[in-house]
Amino acid sequence: MNRVSLRMMRTWAGYGSRFLPFADAATPDLPLSRLLRLSLFQISVGMALVLLIGTLNRVMIVELEVPASLVGIMLALPLLFAPFRAVIGFRSDNHRSVLGWKRVPYIWQGTLVQFGGLAIMPFALLVLSGAGEAANAPLWVGRLGAGLAFLLVGAGLHTTQTIGLALATDLAPIESHPKVVGLMYVMLLVGMILSALLFGAMLVDFTAARLVQVIQGSAVATMFLNVIALWKQEARRPARLGLSPTPNDASFSDSWRAFTRGSFALRRLVAVGLGTMAFSMEDVLLEPYGGQILHLTVGSTTKLTATLAVGGLLGFGLASRVLSRGADPFRMASIGALVGIPAFSCVIFAAPLYSPLLFGLGTFLIGFGGGLFGHGTLTATMNLAPAEQRGLALGAWGAVQATAAGIAVAFSGVIRDVVGGMAMDGRLGTGLIGAATGYSAVYSLEIVLLVATLCAMVPLISKATGPWSPPVPAAVPLGTRDPLDTLVDFYLNR
Repeated sequence: MNRVSLRMMRTWAGYGSRFLPFADAATPDLPLSRLLRLSLFQISVGMALVLLIGTLNRVMIVELEVPASLVGIMLALPLLFAPFRAVIGFRSDNHRSVLGWKRVPYIWQGTLVQFGGLAIMPFALLVLSGAGEAANAPLWVGRLGAGLAFLLVGAGLHTTQTIGLALATDLAPIESHPKVVGLMYVMLLVGMILSALLFGAMLVDFTAARLVQVIQGSAVATMFLNVIALWKQEARRPARLGLSPTPNDASFSDSWRAFTRGSFALRRLVAVGLGTMAFSMEDVLLEPYGGQILHLTVGSTTKLTATLAVGGLLGFGLASRVLSRGADPFRMASIGALVGIPAFSCVIFAAPLYSPLLFGLGTFLIGFGGGLFGHGTLTATMNLAPAEQRGLALGAWGAVQATAAGIAVAFSGVIRDVVGGMAMDGRLGTGLIGAATGYSAVYSLEIVLLVATLCAMVPLISKATGPWSPPVPAAVPLGTRDPLDTLVDFYLNR
């Protein structure tokens, strides 16, 4: 190969690692193709989340005419399994299999459970709505079937995501953890965006048969994606065979006590819970706020989801770049919480100023701050987890995050209705009479939660000691330096 061809090849390789997101997360032992294949489980999780929270939420209420209160109960059922993520993670840490695996069996079981829930869900929903030949079926049959379907899907996706992240932690070297985290959550967002577009296009002309096809097609896609993701990822090791003794036969309670005795373990979980609640309460209120208060069209409010997602993607990208240079993940999470304070302030002041532009800016910053916060806390969890407790640590993080998000979404609607009703009745004073008061109360509470998150994180920033050493950046020829690297250096050396 001549000198010119060699230089051109190196130039193209350099552009690939600079502009392909998280391409430099790959290592010789974990190439990019294998890492991308592993991340397919996040696409199946994102597809299930969109199906539950977005598509079925609307279909059940509008097309199937199921009471909204019953829909809310059904959508809350998957959260019942969220606290058990820590137990599932612990079990995978200590699993002994005849096949010599510890993560693969749990991901496979989670996939089967999720597949089963999606397989029975469309028929259960049709019986629940009393449509067609199901009009004479007992009411309890539809409720029991729908409840079981939602519970199975929730159990499956929580299990798959928890153990999938633990497997990614096992496979990736510690210096690559930040970028692996970013890649995994970017793939989750990609799965959610693509699934939303696909489901929307397929259900434009709604029929019961089309609903069955969409949901059961999702079940088949879940199985297909997760099997590809698992294929030849975890090595079989004789030490994990079911007939061999294990050095760690501790119970879950013993392991949990050992985990919580770690450096600020409970404080970390409290910070994750407070921050997640702060960045989740607005999830179901942003679009109604834009429509009711700022009188935006349906198309304009729908774009808010994309704005939030773009902010989250940029937050994950910047956090991955900075944390891979050895920065403190708790400091990164704190910066995300700080960004959230002016973000919610923009949303609040958009109403009296009647400024859709300010509202859009606030929405973007909420996504950006949430991306920084989520990436920082998950990276810290991965880095500080002992090798024998990675599943437990990631399960605890996921359990706290999912439970806090569910509680936040549930209470946000209640707070808006109660405070808004009191304001309209004049019980809060004449100056607060208006539909925006209930929304502003929720957004103000989120600012308070962000301040509490920052207070909880102060000792973590000063005491954070990860077991990794900052990677040394390679020398970059003059004139080819990435502008984002300049921003990272400013952050690290300020």
